[in-house]
Amino acid sequence: MNSILLALQFFTSLPVRIEIPLGKKEVSGMYMALPIIGGAIGLLLAGTAYATVEFNSFLAAMLILLVGLIATGGLHVDGFADLGDAFFSYQDREKRLTIMDDPRLGAFGTLSLVVLLGLKIGLFIEIVTLAHGWLFLVIVPILSRASVVLYFTLTDTAKQSGMAHFFKRHFLRKRMVVVASVSSLLAISVLSAVSTSILLIPVLILVMAFAIWLYRHFSIKHFGGVTGDLCGAFIEGMEVLLWLVLIVYFSFAI
Repeated sequence: MNSILLALQFFTSLPVRIEIPLGKKEVSGMYMALPIIGGAIGLLLAGTAYATVEFNSFLAAMLILLVGLIATGGLHVDGFADLGDAFFSYQDREKRLTIMDDPRLGAFGTLSLVVLLGLKIGLFIEIVTLAHGWLFLVIVPILSRASVVLYFTLTDTAKQSGMAHFFKRHFLRKRMVVVASVSSLLAISVLSAVSTSILLIPVLILVMAFAIWLYRHFSIKHFGGVTGDLCGAFIEGMEVLLWLVLIVYFSFAI
């Protein structure tokens, strides 16, 4: 229970005011609970889509986006904007890390944010018209958070300080990798079964594996490793990527 409360405390806007110890068991459990948190957020998105079924698709998409932002407190979106500011500064690693820690939003962060939110709105407009669109809204947040657990466990931290470094020193790596992998396979299998498309399983596994590998390489090359902001940006980017893949996949009726 403590693990779920920690996950809610650090990765959602839900006000969990109790103090919870941060030992290896609790920190590992927090990350292992992330797919569950993703599923809960996905249900909120799907519920919003169901409640707005009679609205025009643009308004429905805007409300789905708003619910997602409220549920996460804009935490991951903030990481995406910070990544945009830091990466497009074209500075060295240390300067990029400094820019990413700066709470102020720059021009490139603003542009990154506009592009991200615009893409999400466009994707939601498409999703609400699809037969299994509600399931896409539930499954993808699960997969994005399971993926970030794998990315985080497989990547060294960029700094020797901060929350990411602290968490990195306080988790059970093998257990987290197993739980994240199993969660992903179960979620993909459910989506494959409901949509009656067995080919969807290898497609999503390959897309996720390649995205994790590519983003890990990007993080190490440009930032020296993983940070909290990079994890938040990864969740947002992975959601956009997976929703886009699903829309393209089912558009061709595979």
